[in-house]
Amino acid sequence: MKKLIIPFAFLLTMQLSYSQLGFSHEIGIIAGPVIYQSDFGVRSDFETNVGNSGIGLGLIHYINFAYRADCNCYTTDKYFNDHFKLRSELSWNKTNLTHFGEWVDPDKDSENADRLRGHSGQAQNWDIGMQLEFFPRSIRAFSAGIYKFAPFASLGAHYVSYRPETYTDYVSSDPLNPNDVGNPNDPNNFYSPWEAGSVDDMSGSTWSIVSSVGTRYKLSVLSDFMIDLRFQYFFSDWTDGLNHQLESNKANDWMVWLNFGYIYYLD
Repeated sequence: MKKLIIPFAFLLTMQLSYSQLGFSHEIGIIAGPVIYQSDFGVRSDFETNVGNSGIGLGLIHYINFAYRADCNCYTTDKYFNDHFKLRSELSWNKTNLTHFGEWVDPDKDSENADRLRGHSGQAQNWDIGMQLEFFPRSIRAFSAGIYKFAPFASLGAHYVSYRPETYTDYVSSDPLNPNDVGNPNDPNNFYSPWEAGSVDDMSGSTWSIVSSVGTRYKLSVLSDFMIDLRFQYFFSDWTDGLNHQLESNKANDWMVWLNFGYIYYLD
């Protein structure tokens, strides 16, 4: 969490700057299931996609350019003001990871299959960042209740502090380590084609690109229900504690998050 202090301070400074311009504010909470795509399991495998799933929670804040809190009036009728909002977010997600796919099928009885079956992990991330949301329909008209739904798309960047964990219950067959049960520091306990150092549960930080599509539904004059589907690509392959460097490892870690949220208008 210490690594989040500097970007959080920068984010707060930007928000205060916009506040002084008189724009109105919205706050909300989001939660929903996460599907984590990492080096665990087999790429493009349905069982991996469904099995390596977790949960995410977040607090969000919006700058609404369409309305001025200092005068209780709409801003100058410009396209940007009526179709864009600036979203800030502090969120957390956690996913338990296991190897799925053909290499751990029950008919596989090799030591490497046992190594994969015994290896599990956990990805846990703290995010802070901003997204610019685009609303094709008028924000003013939606606020006035002219229509109930306001679809949107967003793009932004998040700073990520990750803290993976690695486990194994595989018993090494190395005669020099007959009692080395479940030692995550012993490479003999992991899949043998992986290079040394492929497993590392050290905490770290990275940046990520975040994009989403979704919609708001007007509940009342001062509140909305929101649903959005997020894609987040990390600029690191270590968020899951595994970076095996095989030819099949073609991308950094990424995740998909289906959010359900409640948003309240402060001004």
